[in-house]
Parts: sequence; structure tokens; C-alpha cells
Amino acid sequence: MESLDKMFEQVKVASRFLVQMPETRVNEILCAVADEALAQCDVILSANAEDLARMSPNDPKYDRLRLTRERLEGIASDMRKVASLPSPVGRVLNHTVLPNGLDLTRVSVPFGVIGIIYEARPNVSFDVFSLCLKAGSACVLKGGSDADSSNRAIVNVIHDVLRRYDVDTHVVQLLPASREATAALLNARGFVDVIIPRGSSGLINYVRENATIPVIETGAGVCHTYIDESADIQKAIAIVDNAKTRRVSVCNALDCLLIHKKRLNDLPIICKPLAESNVVIYADDEAYAVLSDTYPLELLCRADESHYGTEFLDYKMAIKTVSDEDAAIAHIAMKGSGHSECIVTENETVANKFCCVVDAACVYVNAPTSFTDGAQFGLGAEIGISTQKLHARGPMALEEITTYKWLVRGEGQVRPK
Repeated sequence: MESLDKMFEQVKVASRFLVQMPETRVNEILCAVADEALAQCDVILSANAEDLARMSPNDPKYDRLRLTRERLEGIASDMRKVASLPSPVGRVLNHTVLPNGLDLTRVSVPFGVIGIIYEARPNVSFDVFSLCLKAGSACVLKGGSDADSSNRAIVNVIHDVLRRYDVDTHVVQLLPASREATAALLNARGFVDVIIPRGSSGLINYVRENATIPVIETGAGVCHTYIDESADIQKAIAIVDNAKTRRVSVCNALDCLLIHKKRLNDLPIICKPLAESNVVIYADDEAYAVLSDTYPLELLCRADESHYGTEFLDYKMAIKTVSDEDAAIAHIAMKGSGHSECIVTENETVANKFCCVVDAACVYVNAPTSFTDGAQFGLGAEIGISTQKLHARGPMALEEITTYKWLVRGEGQVRPK
């Protein structure tokens, strides 16, 4: 614990120099790290192979853990995108001069030190570093043991570049992959300004319940798609397939399909692509009766209450029949996690009601929830998807990982006694 406190102190000291770093230098470093990540691709993939060897390919987290040359190229592209974006630091958010002559300016500033706790997602190491550096904050990374070899290889690459630019490597610090390190980070008051967990609902709940410093909740995504009475069938087929099967292990993947009772007969054609991907369906009685003649029986199960509100992170999906959009909205309110929700409809009135009433960070009309991603939103990358309502909501990128302070300039004014 004592050695970690010393480490936290070094990170805090290093963070004070980041805000003074010229934006051009920040951008040069980010592009250099992107280049070095590709130059060291074989080293990173070798370390990643060590992690993958310890995990079953059938584990839903396996795909999250896996790095490939193509994925590293995408990560490098995202870092260059972050470098190309305007700095979020130093923006004037509000300016006024009071009647007494005091000049008030509210300006965006870095958090200082951001702690990230995440599971088997080594790409997060690159994403967090790039966003934090651009936003002027140091970062403390606490990855899981599943990805420890990958994370260490990635941070070594980053540190090599930082040394080349004569930057204190404590601006990005990887903690040991131990529970003791997690506990230390959650209690690093005075050193770490905010904690952002990325992972399962169990991880997020643990962080929220045990942290003594502020937490921004991200992640757990119980995502629904509602097929309205007026839905275009071709749109419904494409949206459901993409939302469910594009990548099943991510938080924006579809977990529950809600379908208007008058569109039940369209279920076989909507679900046909899912059968080709071996998606297990947990259907209510009405949906089961319609699918039992067409969907592979080895992939079709009867749903019980436990299947609704579950984030599967796997080739699994629940189906529930509803009477109308109000019933769909009510189900989402009860079982959703506030992440991403979708309606497929050609009725503008129904679409507007869904957008107005559904309480989620991202609400979609005729587009899949798979788009909930910082890069897809044009933000370069993301530090996580916030599902809470204080400070930030939805994909958290550069703007969301800054705070602000008031600058007050006077000419000797004093407040009356």
C-alpha cells in the first residue's frame, strides 16, 4: 500500500505539468504512439497471445481480449483522430463582467488524475491514454489479470515514446493486476480525482460501493430494440442482425427484442439471420409459437423472467411480445440499464414519443444500438459510455473528461462588510 501511495503521488505531480504542455507537442506524442503501436505490433500481439492462451475461446470476454493487426490499425487510427481534434482545455464556457467591475470567466480545465478500472479490454489502455493526454490529465490504469500481459506491452510502448519526448512516464501508470491494487486505487483520495469503471455490472457495482472518491459509472448495457406496428421489415431485419451479431461481447449489443403483437408473423424472417449466427433465443409464449416451426429448435428456448434485464454478452437474445409502444417503453423502463435503446418504426408520432419518454443515454430511431461508440459519434475515441446523469452521459470523449473553474480578475475591489 505504501509503495502504491508513492506511485499515486508521482502521478499527481506529473499531472501538473501536462496542462502546461503545448497542444502541438501533445499531438506529436499521440501520433508517435500510434506509429510505435504498429511498429511494435508483433510484440503486442505476442503478449496478447499469452493472455488469450489462459482464456477459453468460448468465454464471451475472449473477443474483447483479442487483439489483431487490423484492430491495432484501428486503434492507431483513433489515436490520430484524437490528435486532430481541437483541445478541450482552455475553452471559455462563460464570460461576464459584474456591476462591480469583477471580470468572471468560466474555463474548461483537466480533471487532473483519472483512474480507470477495466477488465479484459486491452484496447482501453490506448484509448484512455490518448484521451487523457489530449485532455491534459494523467491516468492510472487498473486492468484485469486476464489482459495483464497485453496491458504491460501496451504501456511499455507508450512509455518508450514518452521518454523520447522527455515526458514523465507517470502521466500513464499501470497498476498491478491484483485486488489489493484495486482497493488502493478506490481509496486514493487526494491523489486521484475521479474513477471510471469499464466492465460488467458486477465490477461497476463493486466500484460504486467501495470507492471513497467520485465515480462516473459506465458500461452495463441491457439494450432493447422495439419493432413497432409500422416498422419497415427490411430495416428491422438489418437492424436486429447488426445490433445482435456485429460483436456480441460489447455493451451496445442487443439483448432483448420487443415486438408489436401485430408483427409477430414477421419474426421468422427477422430472426433468420440470427439462426445463421447460432443465436440462442429465449422467447415468450407468443413468440415461441411463431418461431417453433422455422427457428432451429436447439437454439430456441422458452423465456422466463430472468432473461429480461440480462446483459448476455454472448450469442443469446430474449424476445418479448408487447401490445403497443407504451408497453415497450414500460418494459424498457423496468429492465433497461439506461445505455442504448432503439425503435424501428415508420410512424413519426410513435418515434417522437419513444425519443421523448425512453430514459437512456442514447435513443435510436431506425438505426442499431451498435453505433453507440465514441469513434462512431465522431469523437475520436471514448473513455466509456456513461449511463448516469451527473456530469456526463453517453460516449465520454474529450469534452466529457474535463471540468471547469472560474477565473476572477479584479482591480482591488473588496466586498462590503
